Amino acid sequence: MKLSPVSSIQVSDQTFIAAPPERIAAAVARRDRWRVWWPDLALTVREDRGEKGIRWAVTGPLNGTMEVWLEEMLDGAVVHYFLHCEPTGVAPERVGMLDLAKLNRERRVAGKKMTFEIKQQLEAGRPAGEPPQY
Repeated sequence: MKLSPVSSIQVSDQTFIAAPPERIAAAVARRDRWRVWWPDLALTVREDRGEKGIRWAVTGPLNGTMEVWLEEMLDGAVVHYFLHCEPTGVAPERVGMLDLAKLNRERRVAGKKMTFEIKQQLEAGRPAGEPPQY
């Protein structure tokens, strides 16, 4: 059995947001925020899944795919963030010489900043434990 190669940059994270999935999807779909969240990446929408999220092709210093998948749950949704990429401009045999743990952490933090910004925006004024007021 031949195993598939694993991406050098591989981020998988999730955050719960107490807001309707369609409101979260609208916030994620704001193209003017993409450069704020991922300033060095060029994103091309591969699939706009509406209230289920977005899938992108990623180019720039990384080459691969990224996805935000929205899973409806309770009175909101779990925002799943995935990034699977390879560094560009590095020979495949030299990728292992990079500080991959640091690169993965930086990309995980960028995803958290995105989800926490949306969470703060959509949950503003909502008392803890109370359903969203929409």
